[in-house]
Amino acid sequence: MKLKQDITSLTLIPESGGLFEVTVNDQLIYSKKSTGQFPDPNDILQQVRALRS
Repeated sequence: MKLKQDITSLTLIPESGGLFEVTVNDQLIYSKKSTGQFPDPNDILQQVRALRS
């Protein structure tokens, strides 16, 4: 499955304080603030795929 064919837009929004959050269609799927660490890219892809199902 190739997600790049399905992504119509991607926006990076700079924040302060070391925040790193990933949202898909306004749904938060990952928050570094909550976990204290950066996500594994494969985990993010898995969550995006799950939302598409």
